[in-house]
Formats: sequence, structure tokens, C-alpha cells
Amino acid sequence: MSSRFSPIPGPVEVSPDTLQAMAKPMIGHRAGDYSDLQGRVTPKLQRLLNTRGDVFLGTCSATGVMEAAIRNLSTKRVLSCTCGAFSERWFEICAANGKAADPLRAEWGKAIRPQMVDEALHHGEYDLVTCVHNETSTGVMNPIEEIAKVVRKYPGVLFAVDSVSAMAGVPIDVDGWGLDVCLAGTQKAFALPPGLTVFSVSAPALERAKSVPNRGAYIDFVEFKSFDQKHQTPTTPAISMIYGLDFQLDRFFTEGLEARYARHRAMAEACRAWARERGFGLYPEPGYESVTLTAVANARNVDITSAKKEMSKRGYSIDDGYGKIKGKTFRIAHMGDCTLPELREVLGLLDEVLKLK
Repeated sequence: MSSRFSPIPGPVEVSPDTLQAMAKPMIGHRAGDYSDLQGRVTPKLQRLLNTRGDVFLGTCSATGVMEAAIRNLSTKRVLSCTCGAFSERWFEICAANGKAADPLRAEWGKAIRPQMVDEALHHGEYDLVTCVHNETSTGVMNPIEEIAKVVRKYPGVLFAVDSVSAMAGVPIDVDGWGLDVCLAGTQKAFALPPGLTVFSVSAPALERAKSVPNRGAYIDFVEFKSFDQKHQTPTTPAISMIYGLDFQLDRFFTEGLEARYARHRAMAEACRAWARERGFGLYPEPGYESVTLTAVANARNVDITSAKKEMSKRGYSIDDGYGKIKGKTFRIAHMGDCTLPELREVLGLLDEVLKLK
């Protein structure tokens, strides 16, 4: 294991062979070589996301596509489901773009329930619902498939999902669940550097976008569709990142997607068991725990800041709680190329640092 291995919620460690794949000679983004590259990557992403629809590549952080979803898809009112810091950000993006929006809030540590969404949609005039798949700040994984079933009951309402810290770590069925936008940055379970965002866009979402004024200049879904037909992007893409993505996707399929997801589940179960056995417990409510990171409830009131410093001296990192739960929790990520033996090594070091054994 690399001495730089850091089980933080991203950017995660990138393997040397992935970095080497990104070091290929540069090519022109309007040349045939680039079109061939994107033409190889897109079907692999469609396979990963279980969709026959469009999957685009955005040279930006995931926040850029979160904003684009708001600008491209809503002319009425947005129902923004929030249960932590990153889902709250999507609601704030609505206001920053002058879009009418209402928050549907669950307490931090709790999940968004389908019945909450059903009740809100029944009483409101919404044309878009936003929801975070895996709330990185709290370690809560929302029941996206069940929420999507509710949204589909309401004609004219689209569903956009931030799957930043879930995609490539858990199964996603874009077509089967009926997701209109599903997005993720590559710096988490894809085990790539930051700077590239993968996002699917459904046919109904593209049709909606055609009628929406002021969609924005940088990420216009309609323009992305037009350029994608030539296996290109509207503006200069992060070519080196896409080389890395192509390499990583091949690695996913070599491992096998089911085996990959099982590896992530095994790491999650091991981390949860460690937290319980050491008397900490988990911050998320039972049944909604993240598969890609564990938010540990700091029930023993250990000094997280000191623990982080001691882990850093050993070449490892853990992350404190986020925002208003800083100090009350700490987070251990287990996603991307991380393996169960590597995670167990980190947990063993935590035992030493925290003097738990």
C-alpha cells in the first residue's frame, strides 16, 4: 500500500498506473484521435450507469453540473431535498441562479424518505426535484430508487441526482430508476483526480432544456448533445483526465462490476463493525448508512484533531466531521481502488493512535 494512502472522502488516492495512463501525448480535441477516445469512453459509462441514453463529460467539478441541471431544467419551481451540507448546496445554487426553490429538509443523519417527497410534490407546483444519493457530510445514503418511483408519479417533474460519492462504488440503474440527470465528479469512487464530471441526461430532460431560456453558456445540455453526436464536447475537454477515465473503466470491468460493488460493501461492513466494537457507533440512522464512507459518531469524545495529526505523521489521513458536526463525527472513506486489507491497516493504526487497544 502506498504511504500516501488517505482514506478521506476525496480526492482519493490515484494509483500510479492510472497516473501513467493520463500521461499519454496530448491530442487536439477536434481531431479524430479525440473523437475515438470519447467514442470508447461513452459506451463504457452507459454500461456502468445502466443507460442507453446520453452520458456527457464536463470539464468542471460536480458543482458545475449541479448548477447546469438547475439552469437547464427548471422554469417553475425546484424541490430541493436536503439532509446535509452538500444537498443544502444544491438548494443554495437555486437561489444563486434566481430559480424559485423550496427545501425539503431531513435532520442531519437522517435520510430523505419517499413519502416526504410525495407529500411535497402533491402540494406544490414543481418541475424539478434534486436529491443527493450519498450525503458525504453525514454518511447517509438516500433511497434514490424509491424516491424516483415517487417522482415518476408526477407528470412534468424531472429528477436530478448528485451521485458524487456513490457512482462507481454502488450499482446505479439510470434507466430502470428513471433518473433524468445523474452526476458525479471523478475524484471519489472513480479513483481519478478532480476536474472531470460524468453526467447522464435523459431524453425528457433534453426535451425540456430545448424550451428553457438562459440555460447558461458553459454547460448547455442541448449543445452537449449536439457535440456528442461527433464524440466531442462543446469546449476544450480535460483530455488527460479522459485517458485516465478510459483506463479506470477498463479496470472496473476487469474486476467485474458486481465484484467491485461487493468489495465496497465488504469495506463498509468492516468499517462499521470497527466503529461499533470500539464504542463509537455510527452517525447515520440505521439502514441508511453509506457504502463508500463511514461517518463515525464520536461517542467517546476523542480528540479528532490530534488523531488526524498523528495519522498524518504515519502517512495516512482521516477526515473530521463536516460543518456543524465537526468534532462530533469523523469520516473514513473506503472507495475507489481501496481494498479491504488496506482499510484494515488504517483501522489498526487508528487503534494505536487513539489508544483503543
